[in-house]
Amino acid sequence: GEAGVAGGGPRGAAVGWGGAGAARIPAGTAAGLYGLGVAVLGLGLLLAYSLRPFLRWLTTHFVVTDRRVLVRTGILARSGRDVPLSRINDITFSHTFVERMLGSGTLVVESAGERGQVTLSDVPRVEKVQRQLYDLVESTDERRRAIPED
Repeated sequence: GEAGVAGGGPRGAAVGWGGAGAARIPAGTAAGLYGLGVAVLGLGLLLAYSLRPFLRWLTTHFVVTDRRVLVRTGILARSGRDVPLSRINDITFSHTFVERMLGSGTLVVESAGERGQVTLSDVPRVEKVQRQLYDLVESTDERRRAIPED
């Protein structure tokens, strides 16, 4: 009822803040500059929150060979990690509903060693990549067992 609006309930607070914000907007030419400033700020935030993840995705590379998994990441500063197939213990994937609709997901490669795991985000056709990587790990294990020990 009226007590909620007058008492500063959820709607009353929103109306109060809207009124305070409207009182601060200057009139005339200053209003146009204010609107331009808000638009530039909004565009800057949009770019910061969308361009940066896109560039991170664009500059992240992973390569699977018959001997290792190589990962290279970084926009300005680069870092890399190589995991030999013989050290991989587990390969799992997951994808959210949106990632599933887009045909991508997250691949986690667990390895024996001090650094533990490599997480690859936004991997296209993640289920197929997981199966192929698993097959490579299995064939590497079979090759190692086939080599006679001295």
